[in-house]
Amino acid sequence: MTLSDIMTVRIVSVEMDDRLEAVKEIFDTMHFHHLLVLDEHKKLCGVISDRDLFRALSPYVGSAAETARDLATLNKRVHQIMNKAPITLRPHSTIVDGAKLLLANRISCIPVVDDDFKPVGIVSWRDLIKSMVPG
Repeated sequence: MTLSDIMTVRIVSVEMDDRLEAVKEIFDTMHFHHLLVLDEHKKLCGVISDRDLFRALSPYVGSAAETARDLATLNKRVHQIMNKAPITLRPHSTIVDGAKLLLANRISCIPVVDDDFKPVGIVSWRDLIKSMVPG
């Protein structure tokens, strides 16, 4: 079985200069944990996780104790907190390749890219586990 058999092909992406406010809104409304960061040519240049966002924002954003300084953390840009060296695989890679890569690098998703480094899907550790459990 290959990654193309199990990957999520609906890709949600942001650009490097997008504000973290937009990223927070996406994570708050959608039920996934990673966004792909694309350059002006739609090539993958980074990955941002909900954990990256959590670390970058003030813990007081959205609370009664929120100040202007806390809100200012929402104005940071994606390129300031994204993983700039995403680990990727190709669609024809096996699920074993994916599992090994996740474990070896202690990551929770793998962007799947074509020969031009444009994303065609994303595989999470959950996708890999689901592929191994029948039914």
